Amino acid sequence: MISNSCDGAAEQAAGRLARQITAEREARGWTQATLAGRAGVSKAAVSRIERGEMSPTAVTLLRLAGAFDLTLAGLLLRAEGAGAREHERLSRAAQQPGWRDPDTGYTRRQLFAAPTHPLEAAQVTLPAGASVTLPAGSYAHIAQLLWVQSGELRLTERRAPDLTWDLAAGDCLGFGTPCDVTFENPAGQPCTYAVFLARR
Repeated sequence: MISNSCDGAAEQAAGRLARQITAEREARGWTQATLAGRAGVSKAAVSRIERGEMSPTAVTLLRLAGAFDLTLAGLLLRAEGAGAREHERLSRAAQQPGWRDPDTGYTRRQLFAAPTHPLEAAQVTLPAGASVTLPAGSYAHIAQLLWVQSGELRLTERRAPDLTWDLAAGDCLGFGTPCDVTFENPAGQPCTYAVFLARR
């Protein structure tokens, strides 16, 4: 769900996300089955998400955004109605949308994204002991740089052979060829990192 300190506001934000996914699908003239096929998720999941019966996980949301040829930031900002502020280059802290993965507790705060600017920035917090694997499609047509701000992060690029990086606060890592990537927090405290991306 979209993160918020008030349950009512969180439900409203989750409803906006569900409606935006429906709007993106319908704008393209796609059926739920078409979207499911393009995103690599089940039609039942698409249906439940659009009806607000299920909160999408980070992986599912990334797959849906990719099917629409949007970044995760682009989809979240459209859901928050940011289109009316497209001309703005200032991202106020109070206006930065957040999202929480219902499975892992992974939280993402969109620090900056604007249609007129080539860069995006997000801040992610991964709970102690948690891990999430994001699909290769998340890294297609974009360049990404990760900067660990606090805690420890183990990042594994799923290729042949796998390539694993153990990162500590202050470390930066640029992503290579698109592939599935596992983010794991091996420590007993949350890990917070920033991600900067640019479309190629």
